Amino acid sequence: MRICLIHPNYHSGGAEIAGNWPPAWVAYIAGALKTAGFSDIHFIDAMTDHVSPEELRVKLAEMQPDVVGTTAITPSIYVAEETLQIAKEVVPNALRILGGIHATFMYKQVLSEAPQVDVIVRGEGEEIIVELIRAYAEGRWPDQRAAIKGIAYREGDEIVATPAAATVKDLDAITPDWSLLKWDQYIYVPLGVKVAIPNMARGCPFTCSFCSQWKFWRDYRVRDPIKVVDEIEKLVNEHGVGFFILADEEPTINRRKFIQFCEELIRRDLPRRVQWGINTRVTDIYRDRDLLKFYRSAGLVHISLGTEAAAQLKLDQFNKETKVEENKEAIRLLREADIFTEAQFIVGLDNETAETLEETYQMAWDWQPDLANWAMYTPWPFTPLYQELGDKVEIFDFSKYNFVTPIMKPEAMDRDELLDRVMNNYRRFYSKKALFHYPWRGTGYRRRYLLGCLKAFLKAGFARQFYDLGKVDYWGPQSKGKLNFNFDRTRTIAPAQMEDWQSKQDIAAQKRAAKLSRAGDFKMPDGAEVKADARSSSEAVAQGSVKACGGGDQQMEEAGKIPAE
Repeated sequence: MRICLIHPNYHSGGAEIAGNWPPAWVAYIAGALKTAGFSDIHFIDAMTDHVSPEELRVKLAEMQPDVVGTTAITPSIYVAEETLQIAKEVVPNALRILGGIHATFMYKQVLSEAPQVDVIVRGEGEEIIVELIRAYAEGRWPDQRAAIKGIAYREGDEIVATPAAATVKDLDAITPDWSLLKWDQYIYVPLGVKVAIPNMARGCPFTCSFCSQWKFWRDYRVRDPIKVVDEIEKLVNEHGVGFFILADEEPTINRRKFIQFCEELIRRDLPRRVQWGINTRVTDIYRDRDLLKFYRSAGLVHISLGTEAAAQLKLDQFNKETKVEENKEAIRLLREADIFTEAQFIVGLDNETAETLEETYQMAWDWQPDLANWAMYTPWPFTPLYQELGDKVEIFDFSKYNFVTPIMKPEAMDRDELLDRVMNNYRRFYSKKALFHYPWRGTGYRRRYLLGCLKAFLKAGFARQFYDLGKVDYWGPQSKGKLNFNFDRTRTIAPAQMEDWQSKQDIAAQKRAAKLSRAGDFKMPDGAEVKADARSSSEAVAQGSVKACGGGDQQMEEAGKIPAE
């Protein structure tokens, strides 16, 4: 049974400016398949290698796989569908599988638009793909496919979705196969070293209104920190990795295990050989203020904070449950610990104005993070905020849902002006940083890292890859009124049909949040009562409430309960 996994050739002007990122899904899926006895597995990284459709045809014709699998986030869905169309034409007898977050929720639309997709894996793929491939290898496909949980397929004119599979309970039993990747291709530009994206936890117990990760992973689970460090040590020793970013949404949620993880890295003297970065919550920085220097000694050098907005109104709209002033303090604490800080802002909703964009710039400069990023709001069709926006979303060309293209049109400006003002924020922030900060603040590693970040920005800027500027023909303020975002306005949207993907925890969290917003008191699972008249997020925390992404200051256990500190 020859299996070919393909990472689709999709590019935008976002995270790629920092380097080529190794597709971790391949390692985890291949590891699960190899553990199950399927050893003839091949990988084509069409994205990193810029494999054209013609080149992909040649590769598949030479390989002649029995199974072709690919994945898709929302902006790469059309390229993934094209990938499987090529497989259908070149190896027509191969089983064609699509996974990933977009197909998980939008399976009806995908299967109705792309008949070349034989089956969709919905949710975490490791256990589902093993059952699927095993059924195919044993000749039980398609007759017995209805017995496989967590898939969707066509049966005649109907689209069938089997019951959702359970989430992977024993994450430590998954052994990723990183050997499939060509490691010389995955370089973190700021440091010029090989980069990896391992995974310590899956899921998120919080329900940010713009995010879909908590829906996809459903349950919050954490791996054994010792086994995670085993994996990282193997990446360093066998593949020469010099920098990694934990793929977790917020790895500091489980404080105890995060501390164990850092302790184990130090015990093995790995910080001397590999540094790393994470995304995390503002209030976790508050909670761990006395541990930040310890985290730094474990090799943690870069933290990206979901500050999201400079206006309290937007923080409330995003269900962040943080205060603007808390963002500034968190950045100050990280700076004192010598950890590079990156402030993330979400811009481009329907209520965006020139004044709010200017406010984000002024806030960013006042806070003085090392890096700042303004991401265009992307209305994932499977998030609560999308449902609230309703018909204000008018673009359904998912290839543009990439955090850099202005999908929403603000009421107070057009998309050209929105993009230009965001670019103006970047120009001012990084010009001043380049002239007055990066070359002169700190010495040695700090200076080298920041100048490396500047190099990444300049490289992408001169190539006009940053923010897809070359594709929309943006050259500066003079381009306003002349940009072409190349939206395919013929595309429409179908219902996502997500009801069976809301776990009991999701529904309970949403009910609690709704009850509190209606000025009612409620009780947490541990019995703590939360009063609706709490005057601040910190007061609500003191009462025992679980905050949304960015809120709350208590450690989360694996079962999602709040322990007594």
